[in-house]
Amino acid sequence: MAVATLTHDPLDGRQRVLNAAAERFVAQGYAATTLRQIAADVGIKAGSIYHHFPSKDALFAAVLEDGVRVMESAFEGAETHDQSADLLQAHVRAHLGALFEHGPFTAAHVTAFFTAPQVVREAIVPVRDRYERLWNTLLGQVLPELEPLRRPVARLLLFGAMNSTIEWFDPAG
Repeated sequence: MAVATLTHDPLDGRQRVLNAAAERFVAQGYAATTLRQIAADVGIKAGSIYHHFPSKDALFAAVLEDGVRVMESAFEGAETHDQSADLLQAHVRAHLGALFEHGPFTAAHVTAFFTAPQVVREAIVPVRDRYERLWNTLLGQVLPELEPLRRPVARLLLFGAMNSTIEWFDPAG
């Protein structure tokens, strides 16, 4: 199983566990993933994971939090242009770029979030809400004619279109 890299130090044990966990959670879902599998992917004993994370729930929450951080960073780094359509396009490209550059972390929100235990979802929803508010604000900027109550619906439609690309788009051709 190939492990995606999200950090600068490939020798960081915590990050190696996160990378392997993100891959597993996306491929198998939360329930079907075991700490033993993640540990085997990293080449450590399952008990060693507890050195970095107190539980499987905490590990999954960390994967999801890292995924949102990647998306927020991409959003903030999106190029800004004078024209509103270009601004939206820049943010769409940034979102898609984050999805494909950090796939397991960002894809976990699309493929595995709803299979997570309630405690994990409750911990992550405020983090996700923060990112969604950025998009609601952006949509208000680029589509001022769109009523404020309709912005979340427009965002959901846009997110659905963008996030579904991880299931069908093949960057190789």
